[in-house]
Order: sequence, then structure tokens, then C-alpha cells
Amino acid sequence: MSEAAGRPAAPAHPTAVAADDPSGLLLSLEPLLREWLPRQRWFAGKGRPVTGFTLDSVTPLLPGAALLHLLVRAHQPPADDEGPGDRYQLLIGTAGLLPQQLAPATIGAITRGPLAGRTAYEALQDPRQASVLLERLRIPGALGALRFHRGPHGQVTRGLVPRPLQAEQSNSSVVYGDRLIAKFFRRVVAGVNPDLELPLALAREGCDRVPAPVAWFETRTGDSGDTEETTTLGVLQPFLKGAADGWDLALKHLTNEEDFTYEARQLGRATAEVHTALARALPTVTYSRAQTEQLAGTMIRRLETTAQQVPALLPHVPALRTAFAALHDLAADGRTRQAQRIHGDLHLGQCLREASGAWRLIDFEGEPSRPLAERRMPHPPHRDIAGMLRSFDYAARSARPWNAAWSQACRAAYCAGYAEVSGTDPRTDPVLLRAYETDKAVYEALYEARHRPDWLPVPMAALARLAEEVPR
Repeated sequence: MSEAAGRPAAPAHPTAVAADDPSGLLLSLEPLLREWLPRQRWFAGKGRPVTGFTLDSVTPLLPGAALLHLLVRAHQPPADDEGPGDRYQLLIGTAGLLPQQLAPATIGAITRGPLAGRTAYEALQDPRQASVLLERLRIPGALGALRFHRGPHGQVTRGLVPRPLQAEQSNSSVVYGDRLIAKFFRRVVAGVNPDLELPLALAREGCDRVPAPVAWFETRTGDSGDTEETTTLGVLQPFLKGAADGWDLALKHLTNEEDFTYEARQLGRATAEVHTALARALPTVTYSRAQTEQLAGTMIRRLETTAQQVPALLPHVPALRTAFAALHDLAADGRTRQAQRIHGDLHLGQCLREASGAWRLIDFEGEPSRPLAERRMPHPPHRDIAGMLRSFDYAARSARPWNAAWSQACRAAYCAGYAEVSGTDPRTDPVLLRAYETDKAVYEALYEARHRPDWLPVPMAALARLAEEVPR
């Protein structure tokens, strides 16, 4: 036996592991991901154990395994016993020795498999690795399973210094040189994400109330032709440097006991401009009697299901059901309503006011917990309006003592501003507005009960008020 034959085989080169041996890569990373993934703010399967992982794709963004783009499915009982599992997008770096400044980004030390002896970490926290992503967005084309695209709006400048945002959200964002911001979708589903689709449509209409996408990237699955499906993975847009977050601005006015009605009115005008442009850019539909009745039925079922999970809601169910029953009954009159693409999750935190005073709307993804097909469905604009009215209430309730007059004044100013642009005051359809506001508050009650119990009194106070608005 030769000396070479007597030695153990050398470990596979990291390049081979990443590109040609996904099972080996999974062997190295799976124990770490079981611990790390459920701790992330954007992980959707909290409270259920992860039973395994499947790699949908592995794309090295740098030679070897220094920077890996992964689409990985997490399997959890009982929700996906028969399904493929939720799919997550990860950008993972590996290094023999991790610099001290990247210690908070550590996923874990790899102890087995081909990458044993290396440390895995969240690469978006590493400026060097985040710069690689920007460079890929600067150059259109294909790389492994990924496709990079450039739009006609704006430029991608080389060498912009990356700065990851630390705010809790359902995705991850990186600011580049205070000029651009990349949103990296975490839980991804097949299809075009509305946060790309709608801003592109608005840009074609010349609506500047929403930052136009500069670049984006995606993956495609299936065969070429009609069966191929696109999945949006990330979007690069202008960063509105110095713009004030609408939520923070509202709280500042509340704290200083300052009037906010001018800003609310201007925000109403901005919302109407976006709705009007979306109605021009994308198809609209007329809600038939059957569709309106179906909408009311869905809201009733959501109320009853939520009440079983939030017992504090149970005493209000009979009165709240009247909000949806009134919508159902109104459909019998033969009155139709126009439905269109909307923002889908509109609140003060999705709005930015620039130094010029102009309002911009951002984050068109919709409510991430809802299926993509549902988020892309047309709705009457009242759904967005109800979301903003609820946001004024949330802001007012955060003040001590609760400033009910502030909320009422902002709500009225917002609707008035909306009417100035659209020609229709949303308050002229009180049945539809009440139904959407009630449905939104029910959604909030379930979210707060699960994630922020201390905030549950906010939607519960609104639901108590809405329950009292029983038609006489």
C-alpha cells in the first residue's frame, strides 16, 4: 500500500462543496441553522421545531465558500407535513477566523462536513460582502440560479459604503452610501413581489410619490417557456436621505403637543395620487354582488377565528359582526364598487416625509404573513385608508394620556386631503370603511396577542369603539 493510499482523503475544496455538493454543504450548515434560523425576527415558523432543511439552490457569489447565496426550505410540523416547507433566502459567509467586529453576525462554528473548521456568519453584516451584492446588482446578467436586472431609473455607483439597517422587520435592508437602499426578502414565495411590481408600474406612470426601483434580482424555477416562474429576491431603490419616518414624526408632534393635521392632509393627498396612478397603470375590476358578499364572509370568518385565539375579543364579536353583515346586506342593493391594486399594508411607518415637505410611500410588499396571491388581489382603496386611520389611532394611544382629539383631527384631515385629489371622500362610504377598519383591528389584535401583548389594549380599544358603531 502506498503512503498516499494510507492517508485519509483530503476534504473537498470549498468551491466544490458550494457548487457541486449541496448535500455536503447542508451537512456542514444544518446543525447551525436549526439553532440560528428560529431566532431571526423574519423567521415565520416560531414556536414549532425545525425538523430538517432542503436546499433549493446554492450560488457562490465569490470563489470558494467565502460568500454563498442560499435558498433553503425549513421543514416544520404540523403545518407542512405534506408541503415543501417555507423557503428562506440566506446570504452566508464562511471564514477560518472571524474578525472581532463581526462577532455579533456569527451563525456558528462548523464542526462537521466539508466546511468543518470554518465559521459561518450573516454576510449582510459584513461591509465587504454586502459590497459584493451591490456590484452584482450593478451588472445585469445571470449567476447560477440568480438573475440580476437594471431598470431605466437611476444609477448604481461603484464603491458606495454599505450600512445594514438594524431595525426589526420581516426582511433585511442595507443602505449604500446614503444614496441607495437594498431590500433583501427573507421568506420568499414564487411570483413577482408587489414591492417590485407596483413601484415599477408607478414609475411608468411618472408618479414620484414612490422611489423607483433601480435594480433587482430574482430566481426562476421550472422549464423555460410558460412553466417557468419568477421569484423576486431583492430590490435596490433610492435612499431618501434625511427623510423623516411618518411614525416618528407623528410621535414627535404628539410629545410636543403640536398639531399634525397639515401633515395628515398632505399624506392623504399623496395616498390619493398613488391610488390614482395605480388605477391607471394596472387593471381595475368592479366588485360584483357575489364578490362583495364573499369579502364580507371572509371578514366574518377571520373575526370568529381570531376570537378563539384572543379571548378578550369574544364579548365584542356579536356587535363587530354587524360591521361585516352591513357590507353583506349592502351588496344586495346592487351597488358596485371599484377595486384596484393598492399598497396593502399602509400605515405611518410606511411613509417618509422629505425635507422639502413631500411625502413618499414605501414598502409595497403588503402584509408578509398573507399569501402572495392574496396580497396581489385588487381591493377598494378603502382598505389602505382604513390602515392609515388605524395608524393615527395607534400613535394617539401611545401618548400618555391618550389624545383622542389628536387622532380624530388627523383622521378627518387625512380623508379631506384624499378627497382633494381623488374627488371622493372615503367617509361617504361608511359601511365599507367601517368594515375594513374593523377587519384591520381584528388582524392587529391577533398580531399583538402573539408578538407584543403589551400593545393588545390598542386594537382592543378600537374594537370596543367600532363595536359601539352598531347601525340603528
